[in-house]
Amino acid sequence: MIPPLVTGISPKEGPAGTKITIRGENLGLRANDLISVQICGGECSFEWQSKNKIIARTGINGVKGKGDVIVTTSSGGVGNCTVQFRTYVESIGPLKESAVWVEETPIQSLTWGQRRMVTSSYHSQEDPLSLSIEGNDKKFTEDLREIFPENSGDLSRENFSPYWFLLENHHATSFDDLKAGYSYLKRKVEGQKEGQLSFLKTHVGAVIDQLDTMMKLKDKIDNNGEVEIAERIHNLQGTISQSIDSSHALFDDVLMRREKADKSRAALSVLNRYKFLFCLPMSIQKNADNNEFDIIVNDYARVKNLYSGKVDIPLIKRVLSEIDEIILEVRKNLHNKLKEMPQAVEQQKKFVKCLINLEIQQFGTKQYERLKINDPAWDSLFCRARYIEETFKRTYEEFQEREVQAKENNSVKRDQNSLPIRVLFCEEINEIAAGQFPDLWRLGQSYFTGELRGINEPKPGNFKQIILNVIEKFCCYIRSSILPNYYQKFSSVPPWTSNSSQQALISTWLPTCLRYLRITYSSLIRLDLPNEVLDVVLKLIDELRLFCLLTILKKSIDKVKRLDEKEGWDMKVEEFPGATALPEKFEEILAESLDEGQQMCLQLEVRENPLFDGIHNLEGYHEVSKIIETALGCFSTVIEELATQRSDDEIHPLPRHNITGFPVNTSLNDSKSTAISTITITWEHRLLYCLANAAYCNKMFINNLGNLFTKYGYPIPKLALENGRSNMNMVFANLLEIYVELKNDTIVSHIEPSMFSSDNFSWNTIEKCDKLSFWANQCLDNIVGVYLEIFAVSPFLLRPILEQIIQTIAEELSRLMNSVEQFNNCGRVQAILDIKMIRDSLKLYNNERAKLSFNEAMDAIPKLSNDENRYVDELLKSIKIQRRIQLMCLNVVNPS
Repeated sequence: MIPPLVTGISPKEGPAGTKITIRGENLGLRANDLISVQICGGECSFEWQSKNKIIARTGINGVKGKGDVIVTTSSGGVGNCTVQFRTYVESIGPLKESAVWVEETPIQSLTWGQRRMVTSSYHSQEDPLSLSIEGNDKKFTEDLREIFPENSGDLSRENFSPYWFLLENHHATSFDDLKAGYSYLKRKVEGQKEGQLSFLKTHVGAVIDQLDTMMKLKDKIDNNGEVEIAERIHNLQGTISQSIDSSHALFDDVLMRREKADKSRAALSVLNRYKFLFCLPMSIQKNADNNEFDIIVNDYARVKNLYSGKVDIPLIKRVLSEIDEIILEVRKNLHNKLKEMPQAVEQQKKFVKCLINLEIQQFGTKQYERLKINDPAWDSLFCRARYIEETFKRTYEEFQEREVQAKENNSVKRDQNSLPIRVLFCEEINEIAAGQFPDLWRLGQSYFTGELRGINEPKPGNFKQIILNVIEKFCCYIRSSILPNYYQKFSSVPPWTSNSSQQALISTWLPTCLRYLRITYSSLIRLDLPNEVLDVVLKLIDELRLFCLLTILKKSIDKVKRLDEKEGWDMKVEEFPGATALPEKFEEILAESLDEGQQMCLQLEVRENPLFDGIHNLEGYHEVSKIIETALGCFSTVIEELATQRSDDEIHPLPRHNITGFPVNTSLNDSKSTAISTITITWEHRLLYCLANAAYCNKMFINNLGNLFTKYGYPIPKLALENGRSNMNMVFANLLEIYVELKNDTIVSHIEPSMFSSDNFSWNTIEKCDKLSFWANQCLDNIVGVYLEIFAVSPFLLRPILEQIIQTIAEELSRLMNSVEQFNNCGRVQAILDIKMIRDSLKLYNNERAKLSFNEAMDAIPKLSNDENRYVDELLKSIKIQRRIQLMCLNVVNPS
């Protein structure tokens, strides 16, 4: 390889510590290929940039003056250079920055014959010209050494040269300043001379005494000779040695005290430097007792940044190990604290953050390996969820126990307006859910957004399952407390059994429970929970809405069953005469229940679905239909029972428009000038009223109920209404059969006795046939009487009732005529006359069977001749004229 070659440096001169950029060729393939850089023969610190560039800093061990820049590499060896760098010594004053160490040890300088201490911080003697030399760089040292090889610019040396001194230190000083400096030096020298002379004058006596003493000493030495000199020298030598030893002892003591002081200062310096470290264990314990874990985290992070991996002192390592042990205990304490419940979610988040930070900072230590907490944030989530579930369970069991105690203390009558135990439980558990579940959700959000994230990745699936478990437990406890027979389907919650009386009491407060649950649901919606979680609560709301609605509608059944107590036989239905206010009262009960259900259950709140919308709600729709069908069936039963209850005649006050055709007792009240009318309601009257009500319900009322459901937002229960109409039709048929059978007993059963009222009557023995027979007159009179009785109640009942009665009459006449063995001529005419009169008078109410029976009766009579037929027709015409007023009602086509 080619050796390194330095071709350029920048700058080219400078004092020790100068930063130099070296450029050249083959300056190293990489940083570890560069071995050394020497400038002026001294090793330098360096930083390899590239194979053509190195940055170095000159040291203090190089040769002053010009020298080569040599680069040595592993690949190329020792290099060469084509440039040189000049190193010079810079004068350093107290205000001058220096890149190298300046010796500050005191030195002694003898100036002007006086002994005084001079510090070397100036690195030179005081300028004799009293001119500042700081900032005047000594740039000509080498040149001056060449010009004055035998001289020096140092004032303390014997070969001092003023030329050197001026060129080196004052090459930039102006001539006027040099003249001023010369004047100062001249004055100073003259002042010193005067000072010496005055010193001698002041101490002239002492000087003369010293001279006399020295002369006497010289004379004595000369007189005693050389023998005593050796002894005295020996004694002097011992004295000097002793003084030396004493001085050494004195200075050893001083040096020991100095060493001790230096050690004390070093110890104090170490204590001051490591005060934070040494005091940290106690500080951590104190902050841990005060739950100020964030301060512990900051202090521990500071210690880790300052000392971790950078200190080899055993004492520091021992302190750091002790701190790690204390942090380990703090981590255990923190982990236990974040699992303690109850506590505020912000406090729990603070504990989690501190624990995560401590784990990250202690990662890699042996203390960390002794306690590995996989995911403290997840532990806090799990503990909070478990605490909420335990709170649900504890509350559930507490209220169960309260209800048992209330049963045992049944002697104290409970206030009817006070809330039942289960309703209080529903309120309490909803408050718990609305108050604590948002904290769990916010803690989870902080976990997944990274605010509480530790070393491990978050667990979204597991958290979702935790949320679902909490919500499902909440819903299960509510179902078990207020929904009947819930525990039979779900075994995860202990059953809360109840009897019928307790369930009836709770059903009154179901809307209140529904309101509590809706408030909780609204708070959950504001949390922006997943739809899967919200749907769990929504399902419970739908179940409770449906159960509440069914309970409200079931209450109407009990009211319907007591409608017979409210029947006043007051006919208020204009479109259907004869119908009483009973259907209207039934409609009021149903409307009241539907309205209450609509207000409580059908009005939609946030994110709720229509109760009867969708395939999943068909079961609820069928339940409502069953209740409506049951209510209609109870109403039909009430009508039937009112009609079939046979008791003594009752007297009811009725308005005047209700008593047409009935005997009336009227009394005049003078004070009010109003007529009060009463009517005797017989069983037949009640039967007709009930028939009218059944017919009205069958034809109009039940159809109109569909509008009532539409008004209050319910789907029309067509099947229930149709079944209700069928039930009402059966009631009508039953009541019609009873009434027809009753009238048949009074009309049809009297035909045969009236026909054969005479003991010797026979159709073969009739001698005269110029009028109607007695039995025919009586039959027509009875029919007219029934007509009037029915018409007085409801003209709409005439046809269904009279058709049945006339059909029975026709069948009876057919039977009687077919049983006659023989007719004479008058008998034949009389029988034809009677049957035709009855048939023609009742022709508007003859059905096909009645017509057939009348024809069979007439066919059983031998046929008349033409003259006899004319005679019969004339008699019929005459009789009809005579009875036209009586029979007029039977000929009205639409008697309404």
